[in-house]
Amino acid sequence: MQIIFSIVSVLWMVYVFFRVKQSIHMLQLNSYFNNRLWRWMTEHWSKVVPVHEWLALLFALLLLFLAWNWLIFVIVLLGLFVPRNKQEKKKLAVTARVKRLITTIAIIYLFFLATSLHFIWNDYPLSYAGLVIVLGSILTYGVVLLANLMNKPIENRIKAYYYQDAKRIINSAKNTETIGITGSFGKTSTKFILDTILSSHFNTLKTPNSFNTKIGVTITIRNSLKPYHDVFIAEMGAKEPGNIQEICELVGHKYAILTAIGEQHLETFKSLDNIKKTKYEIVETLPADGIAFLNRDDPNIMSYTPKNQCRKVYFGIDDQEADYLASAIRFHKKGTTFRVTNKAGTLDADFETKILGKHNVYNILAAISVAWEMGVPLAKLQMGVKKIQAVKHRMEIKKGFGNLTVIDDSFNSNPTGSRMALEVLSSMEGFKVLVTPGMVELGDKEYSYNKAFGEYASDACDYVILVGEKQTKPIQDGLREKGYPEEQLFIAKDLNHAISQIQALNRQDAIILLENDLPDTYNE
Repeated sequence: MQIIFSIVSVLWMVYVFFRVKQSIHMLQLNSYFNNRLWRWMTEHWSKVVPVHEWLALLFALLLLFLAWNWLIFVIVLLGLFVPRNKQEKKKLAVTARVKRLITTIAIIYLFFLATSLHFIWNDYPLSYAGLVIVLGSILTYGVVLLANLMNKPIENRIKAYYYQDAKRIINSAKNTETIGITGSFGKTSTKFILDTILSSHFNTLKTPNSFNTKIGVTITIRNSLKPYHDVFIAEMGAKEPGNIQEICELVGHKYAILTAIGEQHLETFKSLDNIKKTKYEIVETLPADGIAFLNRDDPNIMSYTPKNQCRKVYFGIDDQEADYLASAIRFHKKGTTFRVTNKAGTLDADFETKILGKHNVYNILAAISVAWEMGVPLAKLQMGVKKIQAVKHRMEIKKGFGNLTVIDDSFNSNPTGSRMALEVLSSMEGFKVLVTPGMVELGDKEYSYNKAFGEYASDACDYVILVGEKQTKPIQDGLREKGYPEEQLFIAKDLNHAISQIQALNRQDAIILLENDLPDTYNE
């Protein structure tokens, strides 16, 4: 029995490896913050401790009182049962930090294993060892939280070293001017758009993908910034007050773009006023000769008065007082055309782009404003706008689901962006289909925003496919309140089920809007 249980202990470690991998993945998706992972855990207990582990614990406790050694095999059967997980949308990135975390976790679990083997080889009742094994499985997330807490001092020291090294590098780049970009939405698209336009005239570097945290910007500077770069474009994200200011203090930016302010990440910011103040950190930290480029059509931007007296340049579509104004906007299957004029009278030209959406016109207009102020010639401006490629999964036009036209806006979603995406869909010719799981991270306003989304969709769509019955309940309520026909509404269990329904529609004239794709933390 001792030899058999020793083998079982080794098999248990294999099982724990996969459970730990899931737990680390969730910690990574929650930006390595224990409080965020704990919040997720309290909302997803069935994933934190699956049913088969609770059953294993029950049998292990019975063993403490009953001399039924054969029950140990029941524990093994239950405890080592690994349910099939849904396919991950974003894989675990095995970074140096993750490797350090795994090392600490391994040490903790070696203690569990040593304790279990001690009980076995010293003739303690097998129930003691069985209980240790089961508790080791149930406490997987707790072990990850503990290891992350234990590693925090060393992680802070490593980050401080990286930060100071990045600060040294950027301070030595005397001929590089930095442009900071932030906003509740649109910042990543604006970054790629601005880089495309400016690279026609300057040697540019941008933070890659969605690298918009302090450590992400730090890594970009240390790995990629060279003395020959004329412009460094830094995307700046925030989930808590002070996040943007920290990045600004690192990069020392001369130009700032504030795309829009909305009620994003209310779970951490708590209020819209906190969001405004945090986003405006990018303006407040500008030098006296710096320039802030602000969206004049955004009421949340315009309702905040910054203390910094630096120059402000406003761009817009609706407000005729904007310094840079876009007009004559037209959407079609090949993209968008529009005209840009400025108040100074030095710019009056037509532009065309392959990307869709009024919000993308704002993003392009912001980039045009910066580029014009930095001296990029008109011909290069127009060429740069024409060359802009849709950022992957952000209002990206492509073919799919049997050569149908697809508007892929699945990266994320927010109240303003989702409404603008529906406006684009409604302006297209064809059978308009919306596929969405709704919006998240909107705090106590999540229900009302998603219900309003459903109301907008009722006017814009010929058919609606909602992904996840519980998650999309507010959208369902909005659609039904507007009298949307039940036969034009389909509720899918997951994305694969939704894709099957798209194919079942058998409409070659269908235009599919994919609005948002929730991360693994929101799987039902």
